[in-house]
Amino acid sequence: MTNRRTFLQQAGLISAGLFVKPDCLFAGPITNVGLQLYSLREQLPKDVKGVIAKVAKAGYREVETYGFSKDSGYWGLKPKEFKALLDANNLYSPSGHYGIDQFLKEGKTDDLHITIDAVKTLGSKYLTVPYLGEEYRKSPDDMKKLAEKFNKAAEVCKKAGIKFAYHNHDFEFKPISGVRLYDVLLKETDKALVKFEADLYWVVRAKQDPIALFKKYPGRFVMFHIKDMDKNNNGLNTEVGNGAIDFKKIYAKGKIAGVEHVFVEQENFTNIDPYVSITKSAAYVKNNILK
Repeated sequence: MTNRRTFLQQAGLISAGLFVKPDCLFAGPITNVGLQLYSLREQLPKDVKGVIAKVAKAGYREVETYGFSKDSGYWGLKPKEFKALLDANNLYSPSGHYGIDQFLKEGKTDDLHITIDAVKTLGSKYLTVPYLGEEYRKSPDDMKKLAEKFNKAAEVCKKAGIKFAYHNHDFEFKPISGVRLYDVLLKETDKALVKFEADLYWVVRAKQDPIALFKKYPGRFVMFHIKDMDKNNNGLNTEVGNGAIDFKKIYAKGKIAGVEHVFVEQENFTNIDPYVSITKSAAYVKNNILK
């Protein structure tokens, strides 16, 4: 089974007309359920048009992309072509997961600008970094340098008319010489420029309290990943509502977090068709969490 870290390594993301909603701490009631398309990473490369149509049929109105490359675009479709596909299925992509390793390693903005152009072509609001390799986080000094680079990348994004965000896993909460990466990123980055996508599964798996994070850093968490945890094996996901995480309680504090978009994500499926799974999750989020 391919997990996110393996995929990003294989894809080389570790090593190597705008629709903009107004800025506010909380963008009012969220009615559209989103899907992180990484959930369907096995299916998308085989039939991108068919998969996107099925995502819309499953009850989603927003999607978050992953895997973009300057050579193959989005699963073989150029940004304009993929945007047209989303439009044809009444889908909007407020955010996408993109690697910015060239910028982080060399300070060069060539690839960053190519990525930004793709983000803008889709009409997305956020360029979201999904993962950071170990080379960026070996020491507290590395963490501070990374925060500085995030600020610079966010400035480039701002000048282009989009925003910059970071998506967490669990390693951000593991101390290195007594310092946690997540604390450094939240404290050392410009809160007006650098936002966060809280993957609630990874926050809980790291034995952290999402609500406590929201209260400590209000307004920073503009997106949520709603990914449920199997009750018997915390390394597995399950359909939202079937697992161990109380998303309704967490989402109730969304105003403090500053959340604008929520994305269902499921990295593994057990004894269930993926499309049946994402349909169940969409219905649960819409009927039980967003109400």
